[in-house]
Amino acid sequence: MNRCRVKLITALYIIKLLPLCWKIFQLMSTIDTIKAPIINEMNQFEVQFKASMKSNIRLLNIVTNFILRRKGKQMRPMLVFLTARMLGDITKHTYTAASLIELLHTATLVHDDVVDESYERRGFFSINALWKSKVAVLLGDYLLAQGLLLSVDNDAFDLLRIVSEAVKEMSEGELLQIQKSRRLNITHDQYFEIIRKKTATLIAACTACGAKSVDASKEDIAKMKEFGECLGIAFQIKDDLFDYQYDAKTGKPSGNDIKEKKFTLPLIYALANTNTLQRRKIINTIRLHHKNKKKVEEVIKFVKSSGGIDFATEKMNEYKQKALDILTFFPENDARNSLQNLVEYTTNRKK
Repeated sequence: MNRCRVKLITALYIIKLLPLCWKIFQLMSTIDTIKAPIINEMNQFEVQFKASMKSNIRLLNIVTNFILRRKGKQMRPMLVFLTARMLGDITKHTYTAASLIELLHTATLVHDDVVDESYERRGFFSINALWKSKVAVLLGDYLLAQGLLLSVDNDAFDLLRIVSEAVKEMSEGELLQIQKSRRLNITHDQYFEIIRKKTATLIAACTACGAKSVDASKEDIAKMKEFGECLGIAFQIKDDLFDYQYDAKTGKPSGNDIKEKKFTLPLIYALANTNTLQRRKIINTIRLHHKNKKKVEEVIKFVKSSGGIDFATEKMNEYKQKALDILTFFPENDARNSLQNLVEYTTNRKK
Protein backbone atom coordinates (compact mmCIF):
# COMPACT_ATOMS: atom_id res chain seq x y z
CA MET A 1 0.00 0.00 0.00
CA ASN A 2 2.80 2.37 0.95
CA ARG A 3 4.69 1.53 -2.25
CA CYS A 4 1.62 2.25 -4.34
CA ARG A 5 1.18 5.55 -2.55
CA VAL A 6 4.82 6.52 -3.16
CA LYS A 7 4.50 5.60 -6.84
CA LEU A 8 1.30 7.63 -7.13
CA ILE A 9 2.85 10.68 -5.47
CA THR A 10 5.95 10.35 -7.68
CA ALA A 11 3.80 10.10 -10.81
CA LEU A 12 1.77 13.13 -9.81
CA TYR A 13 4.95 15.08 -9.09
CA ILE A 14 6.37 14.17 -12.53
CA ILE A 15 3.12 15.19 -14.23
CA LYS A 16 3.24 18.50 -12.36
CA LEU A 17 6.81 19.10 -13.58
CA LEU A 18 6.08 18.26 -17.23
CA PRO A 19 4.96 21.80 -18.24
CA LEU A 20 8.11 23.27 -16.66
CA CYS A 21 10.32 20.69 -18.40
CA TRP A 22 8.63 21.47 -21.72
CA LYS A 23 9.26 25.21 -21.24
CA ILE A 24 12.94 24.55 -20.44
CA PHE A 25 13.22 22.31 -23.54
CA GLN A 26 11.66 25.03 -25.72
CA LEU A 27 13.96 27.67 -24.24
CA MET A 28 17.08 25.56 -24.83
CA SER A 29 15.91 24.72 -28.34
CA THR A 30 15.48 28.43 -29.17
CA ILE A 31 18.85 29.42 -27.70
CA ASP A 32 20.59 26.51 -29.49
CA THR A 33 19.10 27.64 -32.80
CA ILE A 34 20.29 31.21 -32.23
CA LYS A 35 23.79 29.99 -31.29
CA ALA A 36 24.09 27.67 -34.30
CA PRO A 37 26.21 29.97 -36.57
CA ILE A 38 28.73 30.60 -33.76
CA ILE A 39 28.56 27.37 -31.75
CA ASN A 40 32.26 26.52 -32.24
CA GLU A 41 33.31 30.04 -31.26
CA MET A 42 31.10 29.99 -28.17
CA ASN A 43 32.65 26.67 -27.07
CA GLN A 44 36.15 28.05 -27.55
CA PHE A 45 35.17 31.26 -25.77
CA GLU A 46 33.96 29.28 -22.77
CA VAL A 47 37.38 27.64 -22.40
CA GLN A 48 39.17 31.00 -22.69
CA PHE A 49 36.76 32.71 -20.31
CA LYS A 50 37.30 30.06 -17.63
CA ALA A 51 41.06 30.52 -18.01
CA SER A 52 40.72 34.31 -17.62
CA MET A 53 39.10 33.84 -14.19
CA LYS A 54 41.78 31.56 -12.74
CA SER A 55 43.87 32.65 -9.77
CA ASN A 56 46.51 31.29 -7.42
CA ILE A 57 44.18 32.09 -4.52
CA ARG A 58 42.12 29.03 -3.59
CA LEU A 59 39.15 31.03 -2.27
CA LEU A 60 38.94 33.00 -5.53
CA ASN A 61 38.91 29.79 -7.56
CA ILE A 62 36.15 28.31 -5.40
CA VAL A 63 33.97 31.41 -5.81
CA THR A 64 34.61 31.83 -9.57
CA ASN A 65 33.89 28.12 -10.16
CA PHE A 66 30.59 28.64 -8.34
CA ILE A 67 29.79 31.48 -10.80
CA LEU A 68 30.84 29.46 -13.86
CA ARG A 69 28.64 26.51 -12.89
CA ARG A 70 25.64 28.81 -12.75
CA LYS A 71 26.21 30.87 -15.88
CA GLY A 72 23.14 32.16 -17.70
CA LYS A 73 22.29 32.11 -21.40
CA GLN A 74 25.45 34.13 -22.21
CA MET A 75 23.46 36.54 -24.33
CA ARG A 76 26.18 39.20 -24.29
CA PRO A 77 29.00 37.05 -25.73
CA MET A 78 26.48 35.72 -28.24
CA LEU A 79 25.78 39.28 -29.39
CA VAL A 80 29.51 39.97 -29.79
CA PHE A 81 30.10 36.86 -31.90
CA LEU A 82 26.92 37.11 -33.98
CA THR A 83 27.62 40.76 -34.83
CA ALA A 84 31.21 39.94 -35.80
CA ARG A 85 30.07 36.96 -37.89
CA MET A 86 27.40 39.03 -39.66
CA LEU A 87 29.94 41.71 -40.63
CA GLY A 88 33.07 39.65 -41.33
CA ASP A 89 35.39 36.93 -40.07
CA ILE A 90 35.72 36.45 -36.31
CA THR A 91 39.15 37.52 -35.04
CA LYS A 92 41.29 37.28 -31.90
CA HIS A 93 39.88 40.70 -30.91
CA THR A 94 36.35 39.24 -31.05
CA TYR A 95 37.26 36.73 -28.32
CA THR A 96 38.90 39.51 -26.32
CA ALA A 97 35.75 41.63 -26.62
CA ALA A 98 33.47 38.78 -25.52
CA SER A 99 35.66 37.93 -22.51
CA LEU A 100 36.07 41.59 -21.53
CA ILE A 101 32.34 42.22 -21.58
CA GLU A 102 31.50 39.01 -19.72
CA LEU A 103 34.10 39.76 -17.02
CA LEU A 104 32.81 43.29 -16.48
CA HIS A 105 29.17 42.18 -16.68
CA THR A 106 29.78 39.48 -14.05
CA ALA A 107 31.56 42.02 -11.84
CA THR A 108 28.61 44.42 -12.02
CA LEU A 109 26.15 41.62 -11.15
CA VAL A 110 28.20 40.67 -8.07
CA HIS A 111 28.40 44.31 -6.97
CA ASP A 112 24.67 44.85 -7.70
CA ASP A 113 23.74 42.00 -5.34
CA VAL A 114 25.75 43.68 -2.59
CA VAL A 115 24.20 47.11 -3.26
CA ASP A 116 20.66 45.64 -3.40
CA GLU A 117 21.33 43.33 -0.43
CA SER A 118 20.07 40.51 -2.63
CA TYR A 119 20.74 36.96 -1.47
CA GLU A 120 19.54 35.17 -4.58
CA ARG A 121 20.70 35.14 -8.21
CA ARG A 122 18.97 33.01 -10.88
CA GLY A 123 17.36 30.83 -8.21
CA PHE A 124 20.63 30.19 -6.33
CA PHE A 125 22.32 31.90 -3.41
CA SER A 126 24.25 35.02 -4.44
CA ILE A 127 27.97 35.44 -3.73
CA ASN A 128 27.34 37.83 -0.84
CA ALA A 129 24.83 35.38 0.67
CA LEU A 130 27.41 32.57 0.76
CA TRP A 131 30.67 34.44 1.32
CA LYS A 132 29.47 37.79 2.74
CA SER A 133 29.70 41.26 1.19
CA LYS A 134 33.44 41.77 1.70
CA VAL A 135 34.32 38.75 -0.46
CA ALA A 136 31.70 39.74 -3.05
CA VAL A 137 33.07 43.30 -3.40
CA LEU A 138 36.66 42.04 -3.66
CA LEU A 139 35.62 39.44 -6.24
CA GLY A 140 33.93 42.14 -8.32
CA ASP A 141 37.10 44.24 -8.12
CA TYR A 142 39.18 41.23 -9.18
CA LEU A 143 36.98 40.59 -12.23
CA LEU A 144 37.14 44.26 -13.22
CA ALA A 145 40.95 44.18 -12.96
CA GLN A 146 41.09 40.97 -15.02
CA GLY A 147 39.05 42.68 -17.73
CA LEU A 148 41.40 45.66 -17.79
CA LEU A 149 44.49 43.44 -17.95
CA LEU A 150 42.95 41.33 -20.72
CA SER A 151 42.45 44.47 -22.82
CA VAL A 152 45.96 45.81 -22.16
CA ASP A 153 47.64 42.45 -22.85
CA ASN A 154 45.84 42.20 -26.20
CA ASP A 155 46.27 45.87 -27.21
CA ALA A 156 42.48 46.19 -27.33
CA PHE A 157 42.28 49.78 -26.12
CA ASP A 158 39.52 50.64 -28.60
CA LEU A 159 37.34 47.85 -27.14
CA LEU A 160 38.22 48.90 -23.59
CA ARG A 161 37.05 52.45 -24.31
CA ILE A 162 33.65 51.23 -25.59
CA VAL A 163 33.09 48.97 -22.57
CA SER A 164 34.42 51.48 -20.02
CA GLU A 165 32.01 54.13 -21.29
CA ALA A 166 29.17 51.59 -20.93
CA VAL A 167 30.13 50.74 -17.32
CA LYS A 168 30.34 54.47 -16.49
CA GLU A 169 26.83 54.99 -17.86
CA MET A 170 25.52 51.94 -16.00
CA SER A 171 26.74 53.45 -12.71
CA GLU A 172 25.12 56.79 -13.58
CA GLY A 173 21.85 55.02 -14.37
CA GLU A 174 21.84 53.18 -11.04
CA LEU A 175 22.52 56.40 -9.13
CA LEU A 176 19.85 58.28 -11.07
CA GLN A 177 17.32 55.55 -10.27
CA ILE A 178 18.22 55.67 -6.56
CA GLN A 179 17.86 59.46 -6.57
CA LYS A 180 14.46 59.38 -8.26
CA SER A 181 13.18 56.38 -6.28
CA ARG A 182 13.68 58.30 -3.04
CA ARG A 183 11.43 61.09 -4.30
CA LEU A 184 9.00 58.79 -6.17
CA ASN A 185 8.82 61.24 -9.07
CA ILE A 186 10.30 59.50 -12.13
CA THR A 187 8.93 60.86 -15.42
CA HIS A 188 8.50 59.05 -18.73
CA ASP A 189 11.69 60.61 -20.18
CA GLN A 190 13.72 59.94 -17.03
CA TYR A 191 12.64 56.30 -17.05
CA PHE A 192 13.96 55.83 -20.59
CA GLU A 193 17.20 57.58 -19.67
CA ILE A 194 17.62 55.26 -16.67
CA ILE A 195 17.02 52.02 -18.59
CA ARG A 196 19.16 53.22 -21.50
CA LYS A 197 22.05 53.77 -19.09
CA LYS A 198 21.42 50.80 -16.77
CA THR A 199 20.69 48.08 -19.31
CA ALA A 200 20.90 49.17 -22.93
CA THR A 201 24.41 50.65 -22.89
CA LEU A 202 26.11 47.33 -22.07
CA ILE A 203 24.13 45.49 -24.77
CA ALA A 204 25.04 48.30 -27.19
CA ALA A 205 28.68 47.83 -26.16
CA CYS A 206 28.42 44.12 -27.11
CA THR A 207 27.25 44.85 -30.63
CA ALA A 208 29.62 47.83 -31.07
CA CYS A 209 32.58 45.74 -29.88
CA GLY A 210 31.57 42.86 -32.15
CA ALA A 211 31.57 45.23 -35.12
CA LYS A 212 34.81 46.93 -34.05
CA SER A 213 36.58 43.58 -33.62
CA VAL A 214 36.26 42.84 -37.36
CA ASP A 215 37.27 46.36 -38.45
CA ALA A 216 33.78 47.34 -39.58
CA SER A 217 33.24 50.89 -40.86
CA LYS A 218 32.35 53.71 -38.45
CA GLU A 219 28.86 53.78 -39.95
CA ASP A 220 28.32 50.04 -39.36
CA ILE A 221 29.67 50.26 -35.80
CA ALA A 222 27.28 53.15 -35.10
CA LYS A 223 24.34 51.22 -36.59
CA MET A 224 25.09 48.12 -34.54
CA LYS A 225 25.50 50.21 -31.40
CA GLU A 226 22.03 51.67 -32.06
CA PHE A 227 20.71 48.14 -32.67
CA GLY A 228 22.07 47.03 -29.29
CA GLU A 229 20.55 50.03 -27.56
CA CYS A 230 17.09 49.37 -29.04
CA LEU A 231 17.37 45.69 -28.12
CA GLY A 232 18.44 46.59 -24.57
CA ILE A 233 15.52 48.96 -24.05
CA ALA A 234 13.04 46.36 -25.35
CA PHE A 235 14.70 43.77 -23.05
CA GLN A 236 14.29 45.98 -19.96
CA ILE A 237 10.66 46.88 -20.69
CA LYS A 238 9.93 43.15 -21.02
CA ASP A 239 11.57 42.61 -17.61
CA ASP A 240 9.40 45.38 -16.15
CA LEU A 241 6.27 43.74 -17.55
CA PHE A 242 7.06 40.47 -15.73
CA ASP A 243 6.26 42.28 -12.49
CA TYR A 244 2.61 42.42 -13.53
CA GLN A 245 2.28 38.91 -14.95
CA TYR A 246 0.90 35.99 -12.97
CA ASP A 247 3.48 33.80 -11.27
CA ALA A 248 2.94 30.05 -11.77
CA LYS A 249 3.82 29.31 -8.13
CA THR A 250 1.66 31.90 -6.39
CA GLY A 251 -1.01 32.53 -9.02
CA LYS A 252 -0.43 36.26 -8.49
CA PRO A 253 1.86 38.92 -9.98
CA SER A 254 5.12 39.31 -8.04
CA GLY A 255 4.96 43.11 -7.70
CA ASN A 256 8.66 43.09 -6.77
CA ASP A 257 9.38 46.47 -8.35
CA ILE A 258 6.52 48.05 -6.41
CA LYS A 259 7.76 46.42 -3.20
CA GLU A 260 11.16 48.03 -3.87
CA LYS A 261 9.50 51.36 -4.73
CA LYS A 262 10.81 51.23 -8.31
CA PHE A 263 8.79 53.21 -10.83
CA THR A 264 8.69 51.36 -14.16
CA LEU A 265 6.93 52.24 -17.43
CA PRO A 266 3.51 50.63 -16.73
CA LEU A 267 3.21 52.49 -13.42
CA ILE A 268 4.59 55.79 -14.77
CA TYR A 269 2.04 55.76 -17.61
CA ALA A 270 -0.84 54.91 -15.26
CA LEU A 271 0.07 57.74 -12.86
CA ALA A 272 0.43 60.23 -15.71
CA ASN A 273 -3.07 59.39 -16.97
CA THR A 274 -5.12 59.64 -13.80
CA ASN A 275 -6.46 62.47 -11.67
CA THR A 276 -4.42 64.22 -8.96
CA LEU A 277 -6.30 62.58 -6.07
CA GLN A 278 -5.78 59.05 -7.39
CA ARG A 279 -2.15 59.79 -8.18
CA ARG A 280 -1.49 60.93 -4.61
CA LYS A 281 -3.27 57.90 -3.22
CA ILE A 282 -1.20 55.44 -5.29
CA ILE A 283 2.10 57.19 -4.55
CA ASN A 284 1.33 57.23 -0.81
CA THR A 285 0.42 53.54 -0.96
CA ILE A 286 3.80 52.77 -2.54
CA ARG A 287 5.64 55.04 -0.08
CA LEU A 288 3.97 53.73 3.08
CA HIS A 289 2.59 50.26 2.28
CA HIS A 290 4.98 48.80 -0.34
CA LYS A 291 5.52 45.70 1.83
CA ASN A 292 1.80 45.04 2.27
CA LYS A 293 0.74 42.33 -0.24
CA LYS A 294 -2.87 43.49 -0.48
CA LYS A 295 -1.83 47.11 -1.04
CA VAL A 296 0.66 46.04 -3.71
CA GLU A 297 -2.13 44.09 -5.45
CA GLU A 298 -4.27 47.24 -5.42
CA VAL A 299 -1.50 49.15 -7.19
CA ILE A 300 -1.15 46.36 -9.77
CA LYS A 301 -4.92 46.44 -10.45
CA PHE A 302 -4.76 50.21 -10.86
CA VAL A 303 -1.90 49.94 -13.38
CA LYS A 304 -3.71 47.28 -15.40
CA SER A 305 -7.05 49.11 -15.46
CA SER A 306 -5.30 52.35 -16.48
CA GLY A 307 -3.74 50.85 -19.62
CA GLY A 308 -0.18 50.78 -18.25
CA ILE A 309 0.51 47.23 -19.43
CA ASP A 310 -0.79 47.89 -22.95
CA PHE A 311 1.23 51.10 -23.25
CA ALA A 312 4.47 49.45 -22.07
CA THR A 313 3.92 46.50 -24.43
CA GLU A 314 3.39 48.91 -27.32
CA LYS A 315 6.63 50.77 -26.50
CA MET A 316 8.54 47.49 -26.19
CA ASN A 317 7.34 46.46 -29.64
CA GLU A 318 8.36 49.84 -31.07
CA TYR A 319 11.97 49.33 -29.94
CA LYS A 320 11.86 45.72 -31.08
CA GLN A 321 10.85 46.88 -34.56
CA LYS A 322 13.56 49.56 -34.59
CA ALA A 323 16.14 46.87 -33.85
CA LEU A 324 14.80 44.61 -36.61
CA ASP A 325 14.74 47.50 -39.09
CA ILE A 326 18.42 48.28 -38.44
CA LEU A 327 19.38 44.69 -39.32
CA THR A 328 17.87 45.11 -42.80
CA PHE A 329 20.78 47.44 -43.66
CA PHE A 330 23.12 44.44 -43.60
CA PRO A 331 23.41 41.50 -46.05
CA GLU A 332 21.34 38.47 -45.12
CA ASN A 333 23.28 35.55 -43.65
CA ASP A 334 22.95 32.99 -40.84
CA ALA A 335 24.29 35.40 -38.22
CA ARG A 336 21.83 38.13 -39.18
CA ASN A 337 18.98 35.62 -39.02
CA SER A 338 20.13 34.61 -35.52
CA LEU A 339 20.21 38.26 -34.41
CA GLN A 340 16.64 38.63 -35.68
CA ASN A 341 15.63 35.51 -33.76
CA LEU A 342 17.35 36.87 -30.66
CA VAL A 343 15.30 40.08 -30.89
CA GLU A 344 12.11 38.04 -31.16
CA TYR A 345 13.15 35.81 -28.28
CA THR A 346 13.93 38.83 -26.08
CA THR A 347 10.40 40.19 -26.34
CA ASN A 348 8.58 36.83 -26.34
CA ARG A 349 10.45 35.11 -23.48
CA LYS A 350 8.51 33.81 -20.50
CA LYS A 351 11.12 34.70 -17.85
